[in-house]
Amino acid sequence: MWTRRSFLMGATSAVAAASAPPRRNVLFIASDDLNHCFSAYGHSLVRTPHLDSIARQGVRFDRAYCQYALCSPSRTSVMTGLAPDKTAVYDLKKHFRETVPNAVTLGQAFQKDDYFVARAGKIYHYGNPGQIGTNGLDDEPTWMRRVNPMGVDKTKEEPLLTNYTPGRGIGSALAFHASEARDEEHTDGMVAAETIQMMEEHQRRPWFLGAGFYKPHCPYIAPSKYFDMVPLEQVKLVPFAEWEMKIAPPWAYFTKPANLGLTEKQRLEVMRAYYATILFLDAQVGKLLAAVKRLKLEDRTTIVFWSDHGYGLGEHGQWMKQTVFEYAARAPLMIAGAGVKARGKSCGRTVELLDIYPTLVELCGLRGAQAGLHGASLRPLLDNPRCEWDRPAVTQVVRAAKGGDVRGYSLRTERHRYTMWNQGREGEELYDYAGDPRELKNLAEDGAAGVMKAQLRGRLQKIIASRLN
Repeated sequence: MWTRRSFLMGATSAVAAASAPPRRNVLFIASDDLNHCFSAYGHSLVRTPHLDSIARQGVRFDRAYCQYALCSPSRTSVMTGLAPDKTAVYDLKKHFRETVPNAVTLGQAFQKDDYFVARAGKIYHYGNPGQIGTNGLDDEPTWMRRVNPMGVDKTKEEPLLTNYTPGRGIGSALAFHASEARDEEHTDGMVAAETIQMMEEHQRRPWFLGAGFYKPHCPYIAPSKYFDMVPLEQVKLVPFAEWEMKIAPPWAYFTKPANLGLTEKQRLEVMRAYYATILFLDAQVGKLLAAVKRLKLEDRTTIVFWSDHGYGLGEHGQWMKQTVFEYAARAPLMIAGAGVKARGKSCGRTVELLDIYPTLVELCGLRGAQAGLHGASLRPLLDNPRCEWDRPAVTQVVRAAKGGDVRGYSLRTERHRYTMWNQGREGEELYDYAGDPRELKNLAEDGAAGVMKAQLRGRLQKIIASRLN
């Protein structure tokens, strides 16, 4: 039976619930193999107005680093909040549930707080383009709904590719095609449309929506109008000299021979195609932002834009990823919208993609997150991008060798990078970015840098040990 007291308490609770601010949505936008060659990060040729808009609405992280410069290990780390040595995912085949079966993924944490959690496209690993249209190496418990679009880039246009690296699978080849199909007919156009539809269907309930774009991952297929926006004569080669292949230990290099033996003209054409797919990606991101505005959800939607790692276009003679050089380890990361106090600011602090999970836990007040997350919330930097912060970033890679795997671990601070191969037995690297932004002088054997190297090595070893637990 109702008493006066219970009635008043119930009424008070109802009023409090009605007056509480609506919970934040999260628009979780992932790109595939994207480096920093777009205007939000200062690139003068590749103008990306919609990505620029995200930067204006929040914080652009200038020193964000992946945990492993390969799709599945990196994406697994982002979604579990755990480093690769904990998940034991170092390739494109192993699923993290084999080693950490009870992991609470980012999507599961949102589900526990009664969010609608879904994705369109690639958030976990897919063979790109081979597994487009399938679930790939997805994690079913993470989502309440999964949508796997498949556009003309997969169904019709792969036979039309120009391929400058014959003998490689399409997903690892520098292959491209200027398409005559409309944006909406391409897989990434469909990803945008499906994500918008889910926004519309669930606008009265808090949601976490993953928009997983497949570009600019090769093959570089995009509507021809985006190729037209990149005049070939304005594309500039990345500086390279053959001696750069001897700066670091042999294990540091993945692309052999340098530049895959491409001519300068071929390299320029591939770079142009890569830039064109970034422009195509930007246009699809613009559709998502327009939908958030049209649905009047801007004030309660947090936007996270990220790439799984960086991407090489000839730095050190290297292409694509799978190294711990700056071009591959450094990844775009922007966080904007609801919960972000600093607007239009850049952050020079060293952060990791591991930090995304705990950041969203704090921004959205989640109560059922994974225990023992390896990252740290970026909330202080979203309030003040220049606040005190002393957390380095660790990126790793594994090389297969006859005598056993060779493991490379690299620690990045705001000024230095220290890398050790098999605990230093297979070589070391030390770069000072204050005077050497292109990593052309390896100071590992420089006696004057011995104290710095020892300090960085000790710090790296401590972090590695902590992330095994």
